[in-house]
Amino acid sequence: MSRPVSESRLKGLLFLAITVLLWGLNWPAVKVLLHEWPPLFARGIAGVVAGFILAGIAKSRHESLRVPVRYLPRLTFAAFTNVFVWMGFGSLTMKYLPISEASLLIYTMPIWTMLLAWPVAGIRPSIGGVIGLVLALAGLAVLFGGHDVSFDRDKLLGVALALAAAILFAFGSVTAHASIPLQPFAMAAWQVGLGCFPMIVLGLAFEHPNITALSPHGATLMLYMTFGPMALAYITWFAALQRLQPMAATTGSLGVPVVGVTAGALFLGDPFGLREVLALLLTLGGVALALRKPPPPSSPAR
Repeated sequence: MSRPVSESRLKGLLFLAITVLLWGLNWPAVKVLLHEWPPLFARGIAGVVAGFILAGIAKSRHESLRVPVRYLPRLTFAAFTNVFVWMGFGSLTMKYLPISEASLLIYTMPIWTMLLAWPVAGIRPSIGGVIGLVLALAGLAVLFGGHDVSFDRDKLLGVALALAAAILFAFGSVTAHASIPLQPFAMAAWQVGLGCFPMIVLGLAFEHPNITALSPHGATLMLYMTFGPMALAYITWFAALQRLQPMAATTGSLGVPVVGVTAGALFLGDPFGLREVLALLLTLGGVALALRKPPPPSSPAR
């Protein structure tokens, strides 16, 4: 009886690894793409196309795309925090920060979720969560505490955008008290589409993209971002969630910044020395600890 469970878990881990790889490699892809197209416009185009792809997958799985009117405000807010802020601000940080700094700041999201859950939902942080917070802050201190690090205006703006992405995503998670009656791919299609369309509008209004500036290399990166991280990765993510415990999948997703930082060092020459390694270990170790659920209280003896 244990064999099917073991095989299912193995497949789940494989799907999770594909997801982590696709999302992690997207960090350097966005960084390179910024030389040709501005971040909001590029991410918006990729996201809207991916939204239509996910909608097609939802229809092929007989998932309804109809959204009851009373759920539209909740869906719009989820698209704002989960996609517009997370992906849009995350892309903007690439203009100002190396991948190591941007990704670690953004992936402190579970720490902010833990902190916001106390005043919003009355859930006190556990001892492990507090220790995790200390470790994560120590990791960020190591990363930003080098003598050669200067905080100019651009650097501060990048840090602010990364923290805003993490905190607003966490706020959306904490305040999502009731679910929206949509199945997974339909939900992803709506959120990605609704979250990314405003990026195109804002990109056209403020970034003034030169459409013809996209080279064949840039077009290849756009295709990768559209069909890889924003379409295929959702398929593998949902497949992983079907086979793994949600906590295991979420903790496993912390491999994304590791892949991103490593790829940035290999392909773009981003800094990746002892300080970055130590910061990764401390920050992601702290986040993983904060993600752990405290054990249920034991029943009193009778």
